Amino acid sequence: MKSETIEQYQKIVGQCKEIFEKKTKDYGTAWRVLRLPSMTDQIFIKAQRIRSIQEKGTQKIDENIESEFYGIINYCLIALVQMQLTDTDPMELPYEFVGPKYDEAAKNTLELLTNKNHDYGEAWRDMRVSSMTDIILMKLFRVKQIEDNQGKTLISEGVDANYQDIINYSVFCLIKLGEEK
Repeated sequence: MKSETIEQYQKIVGQCKEIFEKKTKDYGTAWRVLRLPSMTDQIFIKAQRIRSIQEKGTQKIDENIESEFYGIINYCLIALVQMQLTDTDPMELPYEFVGPKYDEAAKNTLELLTNKNHDYGEAWRDMRVSSMTDIILMKLFRVKQIEDNQGKTLISEGVDANYQDIINYSVFCLIKLGEEK
């Protein structure tokens, strides 16, 4: 795998972390109130907006699709953090507590990216952003089905693996969009 990809991943996730830190300082950990299906739906809304803009070729809200991909990454990382917490953990958690958990989720997701890129030979570099958006939406529909089945699967990966794949496809989209400019 190209070391360039790791650097690009780290830069994008670093930007996401800055957003997460600032929003945590602004809002605290208000996201703790969200159940995982609600987080999934929030991610779905962002992915659906991206697809809608891609299909229409125009937008009326002055937020570009790049900002939506950053939001998807952050909500997925927050969901992975939320999965580590319990109902007995306080609603309001200090950044010093959630920041390292965010970093751990990002690190684990980078490890998955590295392993998959090794096996697939960075095939994503030859994919269209619109195709990766569709894959993100497909994975969200999978997550919704798993959630509707109370987390039980017969053969498939769990919710966490799908969140990680969504993060990685979002990173790939941001890399490709950045290279197109």
